[in-house]
Amino acid sequence: MGAKAGKNVLELDVGGRTVRLSNPDRVYFPERGFTKLDVARYYMAVGEGVVRALRDRPTTMERYPRGVTGESFFQKRAPKNLPDWIPTGRIAFPSGRYADEICPNEPAAVVWAANLGCLTFHPWPVRRDDTEHPDELRIDLDPQPGTDYADAVRAAGELRGLLDELGLRGWPKTSGGRGVHVFVPIEPAWTFPQVRRAAIAIGRELERRAPDRVTTSWWKEERGRRIFVDYNQTARDRTIAGAYSVRPRPRAPVSAPLRWDELAEARPEDFDLVTMPRRFAEVGDVHADMRERLCRLDAALELAERDEREHGLGDLPYPPDHPKAEGEPKRVRPSRARGRGGPGAAGP
Repeated sequence: MGAKAGKNVLELDVGGRTVRLSNPDRVYFPERGFTKLDVARYYMAVGEGVVRALRDRPTTMERYPRGVTGESFFQKRAPKNLPDWIPTGRIAFPSGRYADEICPNEPAAVVWAANLGCLTFHPWPVRRDDTEHPDELRIDLDPQPGTDYADAVRAAGELRGLLDELGLRGWPKTSGGRGVHVFVPIEPAWTFPQVRRAAIAIGRELERRAPDRVTTSWWKEERGRRIFVDYNQTARDRTIAGAYSVRPRPRAPVSAPLRWDELAEARPEDFDLVTMPRRFAEVGDVHADMRERLCRLDAALELAERDEREHGLGDLPYPPDHPKAEGEPKRVRPSRARGRGGPGAAGP
């Protein structure tokens, strides 16, 4: 992978394709002095891993054209200047509208997006040939105020045991912040609502086993100092930062795939623009064989049915921008429902 300089433009050879990098010296992370070129070289170094996580997945780009201290935006629709060698996938939003999103199937596509200021890649949990049936169940363990990464790791350990009981195998990674993500590869046999229903059931069972440390409450005022199992990350048009994605924080951390036996000792700050390429060169992509055994959600959905039948536990609130679902409870903040809250109770 070579490079050729021009007037404020660098041409990079990425897997046999030439990718133009404009303003390569533009500083993206002022605290550490990392430039656009540093980001591009990072994605070249971990290209095999990041493409494994993105292949054939419609992907939203989180762009910071002027670096992490400048304005940012999420780009869902593929840019008009998209090269013809980068495929797209058509996805449907909850509103019923459609969009064609990029599917980065080779390292050159990732570097091309990095030239646009894309730091974080947000892949959908579907493949472009079947966008109605997720092939990943994604569980986001989100620390609430008063909790931290160590608490998320503890919850992840308990989650691992529960997944084993349900015939599921999870693959952990850091979020790039304080949280932990666990991805479960599944057969694409269920719809978005069914996968979300399974995630809710898993979260509720985890909450039953550790009620003082884990919560599924959508409303922040009810979460307390616990780890929130964000079940709505499985809702349509909700995505989680892809593996190896750079996160827009001052120290340039990345979302790091880990083995289960590494999770407790690892720290999110261990993995960044500099350290991850070294790790990748030494151990490769530790999630490379993630697709070798696809799991089924039958046991998790049976758990959901038992919750409803024996405990009267039905659906939970969707995000505020989603259409109202059949059987969904009211999207009203509990304090407002009790007559003590203020206006604007349509969000968590």
